[in-house]
Order: sequence, then structure tokens, then C-alpha cells
Amino acid sequence: MLLGASLPTLQIPDVPLPLYDDALLCADTAEAFEEASHRAVSLVGEKFATVSAPTTGPTPQQMADRINHVNLRSPLGTMDQSFNELNDLYVKDAVYFHDTKYAAHLNCPVAIPAVVAENFVTTINTSMDTFDQSAGATLIERKLISFTAELIGFDPQNADGIFTSGGTQSNLQAMLIARNTATAKLEGSLPERLAKLRIYCSEDAHFSIRNAAMLLGLGYEAAVAIPTDAQHRMDAQALRNRLSQDVNEGLVPMAISATSGTTDFGAIDPLVQLREIASEVGAWFHVDAAYGCGLLVSNRHRHRLDGIEQADSVTVDYHKSFFQPIGSSALIVRASSSFESIAHYAEYLNPAAEAAETPNQVSKSLQTTRRFDALKLWVTLRTLGASRLGEMFDQVIALAEDAQQEVAMRAQLHLVADVQLSTLVFSFEDPEHPLELAEHNALANQIRQRLYSSGEAMIAATTVAGKRLLKLTLLNPNTTLADISEILDAICRIGTEILAERTTGDK
Repeated sequence: MLLGASLPTLQIPDVPLPLYDDALLCADTAEAFEEASHRAVSLVGEKFATVSAPTTGPTPQQMADRINHVNLRSPLGTMDQSFNELNDLYVKDAVYFHDTKYAAHLNCPVAIPAVVAENFVTTINTSMDTFDQSAGATLIERKLISFTAELIGFDPQNADGIFTSGGTQSNLQAMLIARNTATAKLEGSLPERLAKLRIYCSEDAHFSIRNAAMLLGLGYEAAVAIPTDAQHRMDAQALRNRLSQDVNEGLVPMAISATSGTTDFGAIDPLVQLREIASEVGAWFHVDAAYGCGLLVSNRHRHRLDGIEQADSVTVDYHKSFFQPIGSSALIVRASSSFESIAHYAEYLNPAAEAAETPNQVSKSLQTTRRFDALKLWVTLRTLGASRLGEMFDQVIALAEDAQQEVAMRAQLHLVADVQLSTLVFSFEDPEHPLELAEHNALANQIRQRLYSSGEAMIAATTVAGKRLLKLTLLNPNTTLADISEILDAICRIGTEILAERTTGDK
């Protein structure tokens, strides 16, 4: 075509383009969104008002039969129809953690301000990776990190942190930083350096520490399980002995990971001693306080975390003992420079040239796109205050301590260890029906399953030294001692029934 010649006219078909203002949230659909949200909240609110048990006790097969029947290629057409179906597939058989007979896992009832804040989080749909996608949200998150650092005892001017999906991710990131710190001090090829590294944690530490060792290329065997004392706390002398042996063999202590609130026993490792040992061998000192972080705002028990201020990094799970919805966790580091070894930049997202001027959170996160989960905690603190959260955690600790006496009153129940936070681990053993270990373990599982199936209550179970045990995990400050008494009575009744059935069957 010659320069200056007219271009052909683009022919656009006179067909109206499809509009999606009935499907997407925008200015034109704001009213419809509000109406639909009200219906959804009403549905859940009505369910919460009428819940009389933590579960209906459905089996996986029963649920699968209903859900697998759904044809996702054929939409129902209206939101009301979708809600009605959802009620049948999910809502009516959901496990309700707020019920006072729920005593299974580390799930808490959630603070109302946090639940309401989810409307802002989901509706505005902020992404926390860069400031130009999050603006005030980034600064709110940073303020909460500083607040938590101060609760721990770190200098908030030097500390830093990042919100994560949960304790598993927080622990992984802590171990990643520890690995990079350790390898930077060693010589040789990367495989040679990695092969020498060891992480030391108690035998009751959360499985995520061992998983982190695997994910970081060290292998499961790099996470060394240290024996515990009678209260299930890491044995400091046993740690010293193992460290001496490993160092003599040319291995390198990469990190010592202490637990402040083990999943089963709520045990808090001896933080002051472990910090001292970590300093002696030049290891990173991490504290996994995913469960025990509620002690940071406790009015009565804060001293139990003495020594946590000497950690290099700390995991906190607000969605456990700060009564926040899932997920709400954070990794807090004592020195902001700790993030330098994992910092990453992309020209299309967070250019390195802008790092000093623009607070882009993505450079210190394992995630890119990330929800504004910090807002839930912010609204909770601004509404209820940290002291109120601490009082609620104090309440569940007091309840667990009182529940010890309830266990002791029943001849068939035997507490395995003293209560340390808000869990009780015990066995069911009928003196008139002594059982072999395999039979005992099967009975414990049957008791738990039958209690679940009845819908009366939900409890957990664990295995210690090969023996299956029953466990109550208390994170509901509205649960009463009468509720606990009824759960324990049900355990004894069901256990006795199962033993009687076995006896009858034998005859």
C-alpha cells in the first residue's frame, strides 16, 4: 500500500456484545449483591441459631453419593437454587466448631468482627503482593506485624514479618531463611552443603518441620527428633548430647525449632535454655507458637512464653488462639534483614529499583497473589481489643485445668499428662475388662467414631508410644465444665457399651 493511501474501513458486525453485569460484581450489580449476601447470611445465621450438636455424623460415602450426583456442566440458573442445593450438600452437615460439644482439633469459634470483615476482604478482593494493588491494606498488614512483634518482645523498629496461610507455611518459610543463613556460611557445592544441615525439634513437634526439611532439599532425616521429658517438652540435655555427636560427625546445626504449644499436650519447650544452646552452636532459633500465641495477649499466663523474645523467628496462628477465621497466620522475624536471602524481584511486579521507596510485600512472601487476611485481625482488635482475646484464651486454659478433675473422677479414664494449655489426653481402660494393646487401640478408635456418628460430641485421638489415646482440645470460651462432664460421661457410656457387645459376641 502506498504511503498516504486511505486504509480500508473495519467492518464491525451489528450484533450486541454480551454483557455480564448480571454475573459480575460492579456498580450496576451492587444492589443485587447486597440482596444475595443478605440471603446467604440469613441462611447461615438461621443454621447457627438452631445448631444443637457439632456434627450430624455423616460418613464419607453418604456425602460422596450426594455430591457426585451433581452435574457441574448444568447450572441451576438462580442463586436461590444454588443456596438450597448448598444447604443440602454442605451447610446442614458441616462441622460446627462453635458448638460447645466440639472438642476435637485446634479449631476455634470465630470473633464476630472478623467474620464481618470477611465481607470487605472478599468483596473488594485486594491482592497483597504489591502496594499498587493494596494501598492501605499493605500498611494495615505492616502495622499488625509490628504490633505482634512488640507483643513477642522484639524491637518493632527492627523486626518484620509477613501474613501466611497457616502455621505450616510460616514454619516452612522460617526454615527456608534458616537454611539460606546456614549455607551462606559453608563452603563446597550446594548439594554438599545441604547434606550437612540438620534441624532439631522435639519428637512432639508439628509435622510441618519435618515436611519443611523435605521440601527444602534436606530430606526427612535432616529433621532430628529430640526426646521429651515427662511433660512432653524438649529435653535440653538430650539436645546437647545429640548436637555434640552430630557436630563431631561433621554435621551442621542449621536450626533449633522449639514449640510453644504442641498439638497433643500443649507443651512449651524450655525457650531460654534452647536459645542458649542455639547461640552456642550458631543455629537459627525458631519458635513455633502457632497454638500458644494466645499467651501473648493473656492477662494471666504471658510468663509461660518467657524467652520467646530471644527467638530469631516466631510462627503465630491467629486462627487458633486469637479466634480468627481460617486462614490467618504470620511469620515474625526479629531482624528485618532476615528476609534478604529470600527477596525476589520482577520488573513487571516489584522492580528492585523501587524496593526502597515502595512497600511491596511480595518480595518477602512465598505467595504472589495473597488475600488481605490481616483485615480480620485488624477489625477484631479495633472492636474487641487484645485484652478481650487474652481473657478468652485464659478461659479455655482454666476450663482445661478444671476438666482434669472431671477426668480423675471417672475410674475408667486415666490422664496421660498434666494439662499445660487447653488439651487433655487420656485413655479409656475398664479395670474389669483388661485389653491387649491392639484391642485397646481398636476400642479407642471405636469410641471416637461412635461418638461422632451419634452427633453428641466430637473428640480427637492420638497415639503415644504405640498406644491410642483420646483427646479433648478446648478452644471455645463458651464451653462449660458441664459440657465437658457430659462428653466424658458419653465416652464412658459408649466404651462400656462396646465392651459389653464384645463380651456378648464372645459368648
